[in-house]
Amino acid sequence: MKTYQRKRITDFRLKLPCFDNAYYVKRALKLEAALKQRPKVLQIEMIGEGEIPADTALLIRSILLSRPLGVELVTNARSSLQGGSALVWLLGDRRMIRDDARVFFKRNPLADQSPVEVFAGFGDAEAKYKDSYSSFDPEDADYARVLKLIDGFLPVRHFAGRIVTVNMLREFGLVENPPVATPPVAAPSKSKQAMFAT
Repeated sequence: MKTYQRKRITDFRLKLPCFDNAYYVKRALKLEAALKQRPKVLQIEMIGEGEIPADTALLIRSILLSRPLGVELVTNARSSLQGGSALVWLLGDRRMIRDDARVFFKRNPLADQSPVEVFAGFGDAEAKYKDSYSSFDPEDADYARVLKLIDGFLPVRHFAGRIVTVNMLREFGLVENPPVATPPVAAPSKSKQAMFAT
């Protein structure tokens, strides 16, 4: 009889390239396959200067939320994060981030527009229609959803459009790695002090 032994840790690298949506979709599908192996720990390592598009971040979120019970998710940001990438990082049960990295997400693009109506079915009332020439972009609605989900971790109203430092993330209890102790600055020797005094 063959016994199935669960793999302890699965490392999963998620590069953050600029302008490559197809890459993110392929990685989301591979992430789903990695979770089917039921690892004890899935560690997502995020590196690069790109941003996960909002729709793909929502897809990755749905995959991670449907992971098997008992799979611990560790997110490790080795780069600064923005937008949808920040949401994916925040989904970790344990989160690590490079000490000098930053988190940024832009303001809600729909905040200044009339709210988007979600079609609820045919009724007596005539449906309001926004054509392809309107200023509304479905991607903006996805990004607004990403911001709403980030708001469960950080107050978006306060932080949107601002750089969020690791110290701020630490204040909200979102970072596992402890602060890096800075080495004490050595006092200049007496000979150097005498040199500067003249």
